[in-house]
Amino acid sequence: MSDLEFYTPDDIPPEVQAYGSDLRQLQVGRAGKIGALKLLLEQDQVREKTVVKEQYSKIPLFTQRALYLEETLPSMAYLYLISPSGGILQGDRYRMDIVLRKRACAHITTQGATRVYRMERNYATQIINAVVDDGCYLEFIPDQIIPFRDSRFYQTVNLNVHDNGTMIYSEMIVPGRVASDESFQYDICYMKALARNQKNLLRLIDIAILEPKRRNLHASGILGNFDVIGSTYILTKAEYVKELKNQINSELQKFTHISGGASILPHDSGVMVRMLGNYASDLRFATYDIVKIVRKIILNASFSGMRKG
Repeated sequence: MSDLEFYTPDDIPPEVQAYGSDLRQLQVGRAGKIGALKLLLEQDQVREKTVVKEQYSKIPLFTQRALYLEETLPSMAYLYLISPSGGILQGDRYRMDIVLRKRACAHITTQGATRVYRMERNYATQIINAVVDDGCYLEFIPDQIIPFRDSRFYQTVNLNVHDNGTMIYSEMIVPGRVASDESFQYDICYMKALARNQKNLLRLIDIAILEPKRRNLHASGILGNFDVIGSTYILTKAEYVKELKNQINSELQKFTHISGGASILPHDSGVMVRMLGNYASDLRFATYDIVKIVRKIILNASFSGMRKG
């Protein structure tokens, strides 16, 4: 397998492939066009903290050293993902592989929003693979995705979470650079999330295909009167799901400017939350409240919110 094949999803849908006729002009696969991040996190029994046991990165993906920010959860490692390029460009191929073992406990987020820049040819892709082993706990809460005018983006997320582990993964898509009059001017934003357990049994599959130039996203049954869409997937022990769903739905009722709800996944394998709003900040605060609920129920710990410069 070539470098380019390793960093390119093997299931690119035809809606995205339609933009991929010119690879040579973009030099897809050259230095700076492939971003890689590999992390292995484990609980260090001596230090009583989750530590990074293995780390590899290829610019434009990078992560800072682990920080420990929670007084009520001092063992949790906080990691911030950074892209020095400032955003995703045409022909970029990103891949992240994150593994938690030996009761690791971590929170991963981005330094800021993910900007998908304007594209004249081809498209950009991102693969996120996460493995959460028995007894491990991971929160992956990136900031919003901002698709610029004429951008084309495909993201595939593959979550392998042990039945006795927990993972929260969230994503949020805004209409674009609204202040620059670029609301819903992108070509396609295709998001796919798939989750399995340690036996490779399917727990979740969710696909969102947003093509505002081909379909009115404000139509009934899509976004309606809203502009921002957010999804949160909580994969955890079956014994927690009913309480999580009830508390999350109760909490969401307090947000008067968003519409959303939580539902239980098949076989009580987790909870899925979908939210619609008009401002990223509204959905971000709601997502943080969801994290607070999950942490309290599963870890009996608090969540102080994100700290970003």
